[in-house]
Amino acid sequence: MAPGGNDDFESFVAGVQGRLQRTAWLLTGSWEEAEDLVQTSLAKAWRHWDRVCAADNPEAYTRRVLLNSFLSARRRRWWAEKPHEAVQPPPIGDSTDLVALRTSVLAALARLPARQRAAVVLRYFNDLPEAKVADIMGCRLGTVKSTTAKALDRLRVQPGLQELAQEAQP
Repeated sequence: MAPGGNDDFESFVAGVQGRLQRTAWLLTGSWEEAEDLVQTSLAKAWRHWDRVCAADNPEAYTRRVLLNSFLSARRRRWWAEKPHEAVQPPPIGDSTDLVALRTSVLAALARLPARQRAAVVLRYFNDLPEAKVADIMGCRLGTVKSTTAKALDRLRVQPGLQELAQEAQP
């Protein structure tokens, strides 16, 4: 590692951590799991910081590490930690519609297989073009299109999202 690499890495983390955290949260459905996933991904990026810096887009490289870590964890048969209950802070004001929508979206995303969830999150939440999603996921453009189409078909029939899909229709 070159001198000053630590400062470069710290400024990189400060710039991308929030976006990685939100992406990880949508992938995992849990803020705590998302924090662990981001921490794991950033630790892997730190170990290979010279390679990350040499990449055309270090954030995309790190997002790919995050996605691979997420997919690898989902392939394992046993997870070391299983939280029993998440304590949610009480909502401020009347935000019941937003909370209901958030809950419906997270529940629907949780029902998707890991690769379909990853494709939807990268394509629509991160607003990445299909070609970029294919590059990040390490697959062909057609695979991203078919995976995303299957995921959207599954999401359209999920409870709580049917009304949202109908509202989006012109």
